Amino acid sequence: MFNRYKLPNGVRVVEEHMPSLRSLSIGIWILSGSRNEAINLNGISHLIEHMLFKGTPNRTARDIAESFDSIGGHANAFTSKEYTCLYAKVMDQHASYTLELMFDMLFNSTFEVEELEREKNVIYEEIAMTEDTPDDIIHDYLHDVSFKGHPLSQPILGEPDTLKEITREEIISYKEKFYSADRIVVSVAGNVPDGFHKNIEELFSKLHPNNSFNDQLEATYNVESMKKEKDTTQAHLCLGYQGVPISDESVYSISILNNVLGGSMSSRLFQKIREELGLTYTIFSYHNAFRDNGLLTLYGATTLEQFEQMEHEVYQAINDIKLNGITDKEFSNTVQQLKGQLVLGLENPNSRMHRNGRNELLNQPHLSLDDLIEKFESVSKQDIQEIARYSFKNEPSKACIFPIDV
Repeated sequence: MFNRYKLPNGVRVVEEHMPSLRSLSIGIWILSGSRNEAINLNGISHLIEHMLFKGTPNRTARDIAESFDSIGGHANAFTSKEYTCLYAKVMDQHASYTLELMFDMLFNSTFEVEELEREKNVIYEEIAMTEDTPDDIIHDYLHDVSFKGHPLSQPILGEPDTLKEITREEIISYKEKFYSADRIVVSVAGNVPDGFHKNIEELFSKLHPNNSFNDQLEATYNVESMKKEKDTTQAHLCLGYQGVPISDESVYSISILNNVLGGSMSSRLFQKIREELGLTYTIFSYHNAFRDNGLLTLYGATTLEQFEQMEHEVYQAINDIKLNGITDKEFSNTVQQLKGQLVLGLENPNSRMHRNGRNELLNQPHLSLDDLIEKFESVSKQDIQEIARYSFKNEPSKACIFPIDV
């Protein structure tokens, strides 16, 4: 059973009841990510996410950790370009306690200066680890050139120089602005206890809305390139093509296009460049759909001597799809594969909580499994060719990492 409702202050709630389970997943979603940050505050959303675990007037950081361990639960959080989420998976008997604990973390964190500086150091190490991982950092480089001049270009983690200057007062001010009732979704999936909605209402009715501003949804895709040299043994390639926003019906067509191109082991890029030519260990593609734009990304890495051949083969695969479309077999296999992924994924309450929370936060329809399958089955081969010609009509944005001293 699926249920959604809104509290008088604007907090939205989505519940999916799965009574055959003995557990449930709770997620609290906030419409706040790196795209909401001013340049001098880049990384503040991710920093706040870390600090949620560092203590409230009621609990120390150790108390928070032990609270989840003592009930056999698991809690975590993540920050993206467009939102932040704190989530937990616990046994159903601990639902009310877990919700109160998560609310305390989200809205009563003290952000003590000493703890804040300590956690900044943790994030500096996280940034350094990412910088040392070329197949990770190159995707930040691609966003930097693809959305240049817009906050979508900013890294989620921020930069050390920027993070160093962020103060406790700026964190509290930012959090008061963005962690408001009208920007919050509570998503619950699993064996939801009777009357749990009363627990949600009791806690979240305390929050106030902040309708005084609107998000700037005006990101424009740019065709630019970036080249970096690092101490690596491989050369890395990342290409970005025009994608579609999350609300665009073409998102189903581009999902099929992506899967055929590089989204699976049977994809053209994987089969040709890895399996047939043996040029790379890793080659794939994916599509990111934001509220106002999208990016279809292709990534591959190989030795410097084979880089040009790999890049040539990538462009060959793209041009072939743009000119000739996909085969009947590719179309049929991909639709079946995507249907299978949907079915298998939605058997997990955590996946359902994430899907429902994200859809509600971004004002997307809550489609049933049958509705989603119908969406994919209604896509035609002509639709695939049209979206390919749209996405591949221009040269891509491009980020490359090459070994030093070449």
